[in-house]
Amino acid sequence: MSKAQTITQKILAAHCGREYVEPGELILAKVDIALGNDITAPLAIREFRESGARRVFDPERVVLVADHFAPNKDIPSAIQCQMLREFAREQGLAHHYEGGDMGVEHALLPEKGIVVPGDLVIGADSHTCTYGALGAFATGVGSTDLAAAMITGECWFRVPESIRLVYQGKPGPWVTGKDLILHTIGDLGVDGARYMAMEFTGEAIGHLDMAARFTMANMAVEAGAKNGIMAPDDQTLAYVQPRALRPWQVLASDPEAPYAFEKTYDVSHLEPQVALPPSPENVRPLSRVGEVRIDQAVIGSCTNGRLEDLRLAARVLKGRKAAKGVRLIIIPATPWIYSQALEEGLLKIFLEAGAVVSPPTCGPCLGGHMGILAPGEVAIATTNRNFVGRMGHPQSFVYLANPAVAAASAVAGYITGPDDLT
Repeated sequence: MSKAQTITQKILAAHCGREYVEPGELILAKVDIALGNDITAPLAIREFRESGARRVFDPERVVLVADHFAPNKDIPSAIQCQMLREFAREQGLAHHYEGGDMGVEHALLPEKGIVVPGDLVIGADSHTCTYGALGAFATGVGSTDLAAAMITGECWFRVPESIRLVYQGKPGPWVTGKDLILHTIGDLGVDGARYMAMEFTGEAIGHLDMAARFTMANMAVEAGAKNGIMAPDDQTLAYVQPRALRPWQVLASDPEAPYAFEKTYDVSHLEPQVALPPSPENVRPLSRVGEVRIDQAVIGSCTNGRLEDLRLAARVLKGRKAAKGVRLIIIPATPWIYSQALEEGLLKIFLEAGAVVSPPTCGPCLGGHMGILAPGEVAIATTNRNFVGRMGHPQSFVYLANPAVAAASAVAGYITGPDDLT
């Protein structure tokens, strides 16, 4: 009889040809998808060439997305995107996205069916852990590891211990997956899950749509985790089935699987959460934030730029306008999301509210473009990090919140929730 394993152990074991792997063990595993973007892939491409390699291990499984400084904001970013374009053409890559095909990578890959349950995915971007919402093991790596994987189709891993996070109850109005994960990071701290697998489970997860689940898995890295993951359920499979480009495998943790520790959260009475600068762990309930004046509100990113997020923001913004002096920036995460938002009339609501609607891009999240902050300016954002200088000048300040809170704050001119708007 084989030993009990978590879903993370099972995926890693399957990808190194074994029935069982032990937490802490060093393994060489095959990857299903190797992902790079316009910041990290150029470094990997240079390493690829310097190694003497001629061909990627599989042109169907190396994915390049130009999303961070795209549309190109300057000459260096244009050169980086050019490197991706030329490498993709040379290697015959099936999945190279730029221009009108480009979306924020971690929203785009699930939407395109490129990642499926049971996959092992690496990406030269820390928020690659997003795909854990599909029941995949997905983690960020450095550009050198990406180069090695592009050549060999393999990567070294230390099998992480898992922590079990159980969410009970049903989230209330205006409470989203963003609030659940912010609350968790506030409890665990930015290194509380260091190099562990954060396994999300419980009845509250069942109440969340896929967009909210992607948000939770996306921010696992903000607690220091190696990956975040959820076992697929009927809702997951309903999302995957019409999109999947490959067969998938549904796995779940064994009842007696080993965990480093377990935490239980009752979210029935949880209110929207806000992370204050300068850290995602500096979390407070909205009611305890106080009246913080803002200069900018950003709704978008790989964390909260999906259609469900835009719908939530539109519910708050409909018939209202952003406060004078507040720059409201809305960034649909993919062309499909942009198109759907247009069809549903969401973009009209945003434009009438005085928002700037950006093409899909990471944009201001990493201090790239499309909304950089000046000294002393304050932003509320649906992004995932609020470190010093993250969205611009080192003397600017970023507060993290869900799309409803960001939208309400844009209308009020200070951080507040939808229920407090007149």
